[in-house]
Amino acid sequence: MTLWSRTLGRGPELVLVHGWGMNSAVWTPLLAPLSRRFRLTLLELPGHGGSDYDPAARSLADWAAACLEVAPPRAHWLGWSLGGQLALQAALDQPGRVDRLVLVAGTPRFVQDRDWPHAMDRQVLRQFGRALRRNHAQTLERFLSLQVQGDESARETLRLLRQELGQRPPPDHRALEQGLELLTGSDLRPLLGDLSVPSLWLLGERDTLVPAVLATSLESMAIPGARVRSVAGAAHAPFLSHPRQSLELLQDFLVPADG
Repeated sequence: MTLWSRTLGRGPELVLVHGWGMNSAVWTPLLAPLSRRFRLTLLELPGHGGSDYDPAARSLADWAAACLEVAPPRAHWLGWSLGGQLALQAALDQPGRVDRLVLVAGTPRFVQDRDWPHAMDRQVLRQFGRALRRNHAQTLERFLSLQVQGDESARETLRLLRQELGQRPPPDHRALEQGLELLTGSDLRPLLGDLSVPSLWLLGERDTLVPAVLATSLESMAIPGARVRSVAGAAHAPFLSHPRQSLELLQDFLVPADG
């Protein structure tokens, strides 16, 4: 399985990993400022955009390994939503390949459990799965709407998401179904104590998919080297709705004052 990738800019290496159903074009608003400070590697998940899909790649570790194959030998990693979980898996599997880790609207577990209330209802994802088999385009559109729900500039953010999605080839329906399986079944919480790289967990204050109150759970876990921040007024895509605030937080973390 070969993943599509593109590089641009100059400076320290930074890998950008998009979320479920999307593609590398979602990063467009960040490319100009980030490429002035970093050498960016944009990649597309299995079966998304220009990337191949291998039905045998069934696990989060399989998808993370595919990402690592096209990533620089060592880099900072920035992942959004499912991309954040994949970046986290990459950092756990090959910590020597990851300098600093940023998870935007990321979580170690996307679905609720008795001891994990700040997450999506499992039934919602199951409904997505059933709807996806009937009409994947319509289901993806519904997911886009959920991503901006609660955002103070929801209409403009949704317009940007639709615009960016349309710039690349549509995702393979098999990859969408497998991506939902990963969102539903993956749980990296037991491994967080092994995370050996500094991490920034960047949440949207109004996110309905990965609620900002997740910060309380993350902080209670005492994840080594972790920093948790929230973007006021933002939902699931703060880098689109609030690019300036998101960039400030990203660059403060990726370029420490003593670095």
